[in-house]
Amino acid sequence: MNMNGNSTSVALPNVEIYTDGGCEPNPGPGGYGGVLVHPKKRAEASGGFRLTTNNRMEILAAIKDLELLKQPCKVTLYSDSQYLVSAMMEGWAASWKKKDWWRTNKERAANVDLWERLLALCETHQVEFRWVKGHAGNPENERCDQLSMASLRQAHLPADEGYENKPETEGGRPR
Repeated sequence: MNMNGNSTSVALPNVEIYTDGGCEPNPGPGGYGGVLVHPKKRAEASGGFRLTTNNRMEILAAIKDLELLKQPCKVTLYSDSQYLVSAMMEGWAASWKKKDWWRTNKERAANVDLWERLLALCETHQVEFRWVKGHAGNPENERCDQLSMASLRQAHLPADEGYENKPETEGGRPR
């Protein structure tokens, strides 16, 4: 709907994104990989960090691929991370944000820095997150796994500042 309440007739470009992230061990060196498939082009994104977690790499893979888009798009994003897909499709991340990043009365949400970035990107793009079984022969998902594993094995990986320098979140709500 546009501001007048009428449907807009401009069709957004359809894009498919495949993502994967991982660590060896977890936590440990981590990498992410993504493949963006657009009607006119294909792009890949990957990178790694010296110390991070599987979940952070799964979220970051989605962020990095969505950041490749130069205009608002209708995106179908495939991930083998149930954490990522459920947090976005079931509204967990949006709910955590509304509650100032508290999951429960005593427990803070993890990976707030990344959820903030991903939620903002989902305001620009229409994103549907879909879970796919990992290591099940999907060529694009397998490529993402190759990219993430190659990235975490690189020498001289940078710090994941959001993980290594995360703010203290232990304990319950301030009284």
